[in-house]
Amino acid sequence: MFVFQSVQQCAHRTPLTLLVALLGVSTATGAVAGPSPFETFTPLAASVPGGSLPEAAPLLLSSPKFKQKTLSANDLGAANGGVKLGDNWDMITSNQNGPSAGRYLFNPYETGTAGVKRFDRVTGTSVTIVPEGTQGFVKGDASRWTPFGTYLTAEESWGTGSSKGRLFEVTNPLAAPGAVNFVQRNVIPRVAHEGLAFDSANNMYFIDELNGGSIYRYTSATPANGSTFFNAGQTSVLKIGAGGNFEATGAGTWVPITDASGSALPGIPTIAFGGGLVSVDGRAGAAAVGATAFNRPEDLEIQTLPDGTQRIYFGTTDTHKVFSLNVSSAGTPQLGIFFDQTTIDAATGLPVGSALMNPDNMAIDSNGNIYVLEDIGSISSTGFDIWFATDADRDGVAESIARWASLSTLGAEPTGLYFDPFRPNVAYINVQHAASDIDRTIQITADIPEPATIALLAVGLVGLTATRRSHRIGA
Repeated sequence: MFVFQSVQQCAHRTPLTLLVALLGVSTATGAVAGPSPFETFTPLAASVPGGSLPEAAPLLLSSPKFKQKTLSANDLGAANGGVKLGDNWDMITSNQNGPSAGRYLFNPYETGTAGVKRFDRVTGTSVTIVPEGTQGFVKGDASRWTPFGTYLTAEESWGTGSSKGRLFEVTNPLAAPGAVNFVQRNVIPRVAHEGLAFDSANNMYFIDELNGGSIYRYTSATPANGSTFFNAGQTSVLKIGAGGNFEATGAGTWVPITDASGSALPGIPTIAFGGGLVSVDGRAGAAAVGATAFNRPEDLEIQTLPDGTQRIYFGTTDTHKVFSLNVSSAGTPQLGIFFDQTTIDAATGLPVGSALMNPDNMAIDSNGNIYVLEDIGSISSTGFDIWFATDADRDGVAESIARWASLSTLGAEPTGLYFDPFRPNVAYINVQHAASDIDRTIQITADIPEPATIALLAVGLVGLTATRRSHRIGA
């Protein structure tokens, strides 16, 4: 069996905290007490054959203690109000604070006329809260709950039209359909968005999904005020070493492309939108200052260690790498390779090689373990895999990776893996653009011991809340 942390490592704790540790329950500060229920498994030796499993339960899972079921499906069922809700469901998040925290799941539609869906875990029903094509919204991909109780999504697209590459905020994501406020935040430079994440100081990081794309940081002028967070702020881009380089590692700097209000610095191009809105061209701005380029960076996640160290993890799909970026020191970020095709496959003891292809989406569980989802496209007819990275000493370099799950649905990719911050034994994943044209949200559940103990913990942890997905490691 594959175990990250032993129970003995928790032996110094009181009985109640030990139980919390065994379940990996997140606290109000984002701290984590112990192993995740998902990190004990037997690595899969190979991908699942395409089409070999039913679409309602399409994942080959690495432990008999992991269970799966379809939570929501993109069909004409009554649970969707009798209509088909969008298409190409992408990244997932939940309402992590505020009223009814943890009740809803949100994801955008990665389509030519995109929208946003909200799934109610209590009723089992879904609604479109941002109608498709609102404000010309296209190719919705990013999905992130903010520290202020709002919802962010963005366009993973680039083209000649001014509607591409924008970030949007839903300021009232729990409102009834028809009453949702969907706002373009043009202080954020235009790029092909996917990954979004906040650090402990409320800096927001994002990427440009491009062969040659860069990594960005937005620092709001009012980082503690959600109502004015996007009114003004400075965007900088990552430069490693002297810059003008490709996937370089080592010490770097954040180089501004806007001033503190969000206006373009001299020499940085802008893009005009309808209604008099103007946004900085993040792609041209990165090139102008010699930012470090990556080959299609996609999603990203932030991990927090007990000493306050924070690392961003992001993958580069076309070079089959996952990077770790230490952002704890604002002036001197440190970039290294977390894993790539030379990393050991835990199932074989040998370098993983071409078994790892096109890392795309990232996820992080209750114990801060990093998971990476493949987007292989037409490269392989076998299943798309989800990999678990072992970094036992938490130095930002994985000792090995292990195939944690594999998706068999024909034509589809797994996307949006998301670990429930309130129920550490529950995760969600979307099955996107299946050949059957039925997208699904699959719930994965890990068995946890002693139902009576769980009930006791539920009573003791009433009122538990979770912060943003900037997970802490350790107790």
